[in-house]
Amino acid sequence: MPDQPASPPPSSPPPSPPYGDSVRAYYAAQPSPLVAATGIVLDPRGRVLVLTTSYKAELELPGGGVEDTETPEEGLARELKEELDLSVPVGRLLAVDSRPPGPLGRSLVVHVHLVGPLAPEEISAMSFPDGEVTEARWLTPDEAYEALGSRKASRLRAALAALYSGSLAHLIDGVPQPGSPAGLDPARRAELEHAGAFDTAGHRAARPKALTAASVLFTDAAGGVLLVRPAYGDPDHWNLPGGGIDSDLGEIPRAAARREVLEELALDLAPGALLAVNWSHRSGYPARVRFLYDGGTLDAATLARIRLPETELLEWRAVLPADLRRFTKPALRRQIEACLTARAAAVGPLELHAGRRVDQLRRAE
Repeated sequence: MPDQPASPPPSSPPPSPPYGDSVRAYYAAQPSPLVAATGIVLDPRGRVLVLTTSYKAELELPGGGVEDTETPEEGLARELKEELDLSVPVGRLLAVDSRPPGPLGRSLVVHVHLVGPLAPEEISAMSFPDGEVTEARWLTPDEAYEALGSRKASRLRAALAALYSGSLAHLIDGVPQPGSPAGLDPARRAELEHAGAFDTAGHRAARPKALTAASVLFTDAAGGVLLVRPAYGDPDHWNLPGGGIDSDLGEIPRAAARREVLEELALDLAPGALLAVNWSHRSGYPARVRFLYDGGTLDAATLARIRLPETELLEWRAVLPADLRRFTKPALRRQIEACLTARAAAVGPLELHAGRRVDQLRRAE
């Protein structure tokens, strides 16, 4: 009996045949929206790049139409190169806006992406090679809202809200929609919520979000607090060992504290009592919730076993409470001092707002 050709395994379906010319022609002829990509280009000070062009009276944000088989990211990268001689990565998607058919008879979908913040040398190297741009200005967000047309200002406002909240804005004709995770005015969100105007999905998307973290307070025999100096952000501001809680993986705060200590210090130590929970909030950003655990007093042998991840932490040291002001931000210093009090008096866990004890704030009111 002649050999039979081998059959592909059941888990490997046969490859799909390539599309024929007629199928491609059919889809090419279908009515479809115009697609554009806009860049929110920032400098290190958080200012926004706004352009004067030779073909429009109103100011523009960088970007333009997506052509042929480009993705929005590819189209924006091309426009930045053609308009400003910028070859920089196109960052994350901040907003999507759609417009009903206008004078051209076609609807429009606009993808709004973050670009930058640009380095000073990238800013100084900008030029206008194709002549479409005649001037580029860096404006504060408020100045840009005032200078741009209402629709573009609304896109910019929603995109920056999405950037700082770590979310995404959904717009129609420049207006944030009720279920938009970002860009919807907080007062309007509360009004819609109280009126029962959200469906389940929209309510979940529009609710304010919070970032959660877990830290551990260790001391040495002399009473110094163990701090670590980060290799990222501001290296002059030291932190407690700890980090973000991987809640999307089902991690709980106590498990996160133990994992972070192992990753940062190479010490596998179970956290002790919960000393405090701190809540902090900055307008326009997600609230931050930190769980602070007692790590106890580490002896010299345990301290000698500390090994830091070189790419994440530069050094560690034990800092006496009287010297904390030199190493930590005020809010963290207040949290540490409250935790030392809770540990000494066995009164925890304390409820803190930006490091201040809520029970003391109430008595002061």
